[in-house]
Amino acid sequence: MKFLLVICLLASAASATAQTDCVVKAPQRPQQFSAETRRELESKLIEARDRYEREPNSADALIWYGRRTAYLAHYKDAIFTFGEGIEQFPTDARLYRHRGHRYITLRCFDAAIADLEKAAKLIKGKPDEIEPDGLPNARNIPTSTLQSNIWYHLGLAYYLKGDFRRALNAYREAEKVSNNPDMLVATTHWLYMTLRRLGRTDEANKALAKVKGDLDIIENADYYKLIRIYKGQLKAADVLTEISKNTDSLSNASIGYGLGNWFLYNGQRAEAEKVFRQVTSGNQWSSFGYIAAESELNKQ
Repeated sequence: MKFLLVICLLASAASATAQTDCVVKAPQRPQQFSAETRRELESKLIEARDRYEREPNSADALIWYGRRTAYLAHYKDAIFTFGEGIEQFPTDARLYRHRGHRYITLRCFDAAIADLEKAAKLIKGKPDEIEPDGLPNARNIPTSTLQSNIWYHLGLAYYLKGDFRRALNAYREAEKVSNNPDMLVATTHWLYMTLRRLGRTDEANKALAKVKGDLDIIENADYYKLIRIYKGQLKAADVLTEISKNTDSLSNASIGYGLGNWFLYNGQRAEAEKVFRQVTSGNQWSSFGYIAAESELNKQ
């Protein structure tokens, strides 16, 4: 724990005062990579490191080195790398966006907010840009942008702290730049949950109206399934039975948290806590669903 705080502090003096809530316990059941996946991730990390060593003045090379480091779950090292990049390229919003993401992974929510708020200021008035995938989907089509990711992750960081009003503001901004079906369903899912937690049910239901018909979803099928539950097109109990068969998948962590939340604001607190505990009994420690379920249980 002390080592983690030292790394966080070294990564950037600018966010040092925002890290009083950075409390991380090592996962009891860390996610395991297959031998083939690990070899591929390690190979790409070596390539990224070699490129950065050849191009030390390239922000792009440094960002990919940090991203590839994080994909192997070396989150503290990735944060340190992004921090070095911020010292060299202090006006590059991408560095704050990626470090903010990894601060969320390590439960450093205040530090994440500081970085993502900074990123939001840096992109103001600028055109959006596609964010290339480090872990490409089945169609090798990127589904998010720099600006949508900044607002989306900022909303998440506020949400995880229970600051739903600020989360709502961020998700409203994310809505404006969620211009494809995948990003639309992801943003709408968190926007809906935020509004429900604020007790604004009518607004939450209106937000769902933007998700129409059968969408061509590439990555965010889990969020799409949850939205169909919110719309009454699927039964929560049926989906819960489906995911209970395996707690160790990313899909079950994502859907599990959404279902737990659904039970929570529909007055079934005991069922909600049961689902949250099911999510945190799995091995998806770095997933947003796991982190959110963990945050809910920590509030009890």
